[in-house]
Parts: sequence; structure tokens; C-alpha cells
Amino acid sequence: MVLPLAHKKIIKKRTAHFVRFQSDQWLRVGAAWRKPRGIDNPVRRQYLGHRPLVSIGYGSDKATKHMMQNGFYPFIVNNVSDLQALVAQNTLYAAVIAHAVSAQKRKQIVEKAKELKIKVMNGKARINKEDK
Repeated sequence: MVLPLAHKKIIKKRTAHFVRFQSDQWLRVGAAWRKPRGIDNPVRRQYLGHRPLVSIGYGSDKATKHMMQNGFYPFIVNNVSDLQALVAQNTLYAAVIAHAVSAQKRKQIVEKAKELKIKVMNGKARINKEDK
């Protein structure tokens, strides 16, 4: 079992859900965030009682940014040869098998990762029980 390096505690300072201004009023306005640029827009002017505006203060700590809850950083793997990049960094990075990888290749990646002592985050995904 590979354990991650010691790291500082992962703290999410503030977790706001940023949705687009007036996306709750109109179906034609999607919920995906867009920066408001209107001259009189209350969100852009940051009036009280309106939605929060995206700012740097909502970001994560630099030391733990992109770190998963188990202490590893994700590394997307598409084939068996991609695992060679993780051999020396197996206490810092964990393999995440890409979405488009077939079940046959997934099985090969998981077996090779076990040999190289690399943690695979989604190793059980899309592998049939009889194939194990």
C-alpha cells in the first residue's frame, strides 16, 4: 500500500456556488458562470443581497491546490506506458485512468500499477467481475 507524503491539512476556505446572473429567471440564460459586464449590473458592483462575484479569495491554498482528499495529486493515464512517469513519484501522484480507455486496457493498467506500486484511484471502474 502506497501512502502519500506528509502534507498540510486541506482546507476549503469558502465554497460558494457561482451561477450566472438572472439564470434563475430565464430559461435561455444558462447557469454556467459568466462575468457580468453591464454598466448597472448589481453583481458586478457587488451589492449586498446579490450573488457573489468570483474572486481570488475563493481559491485554495497554494500548497494543497488540486490535491485530492487522500493526499495525492491526480495524474491521468491513457495507456500502460504512461505509468512509467509515476514510478519515481508514486508517493505524490496517483494514477487516474482516462474516461475513454477500454476495459481490456484498464485491466492491463491496473495490473502494471500493482507491480510498480502505484495507486490507481478508479481501478475498479468498468472492469467486469468475471474478468478479475
